[in-house]
Amino acid sequence: MKRILVICGATATGKTSLAVDCAKALDSEVISADSQLVYRGLNIGTAKPTIAEMQGVRHHLIDIVSAETNFSVSDYEERALPIIERLLNEDKTPVVCGGTGFYINSLLYNLGYGNVKADASVRARYEAMLEERGKGYVYEILKQVDPESAEKLHVNDVKRVIRALEIFEVSGKKKSEQKDELKPRFDYLAVAIDYPREALYKRIDCRVDVMFNSGLIEEVKRLKSVGIDENCQSMQAIGYKEVLEGLKNGFNESTMRDIIKKNTRHYAKRQYTFFKKLKGIIWLKPEEATARNVLRLLDER
Repeated sequence: MKRILVICGATATGKTSLAVDCAKALDSEVISADSQLVYRGLNIGTAKPTIAEMQGVRHHLIDIVSAETNFSVSDYEERALPIIERLLNEDKTPVVCGGTGFYINSLLYNLGYGNVKADASVRARYEAMLEERGKGYVYEILKQVDPESAEKLHVNDVKRVIRALEIFEVSGKKKSEQKDELKPRFDYLAVAIDYPREALYKRIDCRVDVMFNSGLIEEVKRLKSVGIDENCQSMQAIGYKEVLEGLKNGFNESTMRDIIKKNTRHYAKRQYTFFKKLKGIIWLKPEEATARNVLRLLDER
């Protein structure tokens, strides 16, 4: 089995710095697993790593699509897997870093396809429907027949939406009633940095303050001025949607900051819940989160 290193967990825990240190020590590259870093022009509100922070390490899946683009888990998987395979073929350990759990799972496991054989005619019918009526229409059909699966999928992830509908038609059973086999594609080591809750909240508050001091409101205004619609997928990210709402309703900066801090804390809780389910994950105390310790864990596998 080929091996990859995954550095994941909640926002504001120092994943990027640890990933860069590990990649340097491994003479490898970093593959971002963050659903907002893919967008060009979203820099401050996403805490996008700077050139200086990358320290000469090559990073992938950052700034790859425009802010108007819809980008799904399937899109991410299609772009990230070939990079992983290339690095493995070069006898390097890919370093996957990010907090978007569905992105990470799409790399580690072959998910979302169930155990039902494909039916080209059923798929073609839904693809024609997609072309004629749009992804929202097809997604609404899935919500009606399999709301549990729809809840786990984004409307933009049309490949998996159509596959879930295909499974329902072919088998007569909901995809959510079937169990995907969690067979890993690769041998992997997954680590996350586990800050005490109050310490994490202080780090989140500090990060949000830095974003505003660095010009988050101006960044949102600039995106609007170049035609990025508030309904774009990119503008639904925490930080951007709150500033857009604040500008629309005349909120002051302090109110915007407080709302973003609160929403980011809630997001961090959801991330913890998600990653606690990741098989074999190792939680490191902040003082343990060093490249030396992570590489030691890799060697012990």
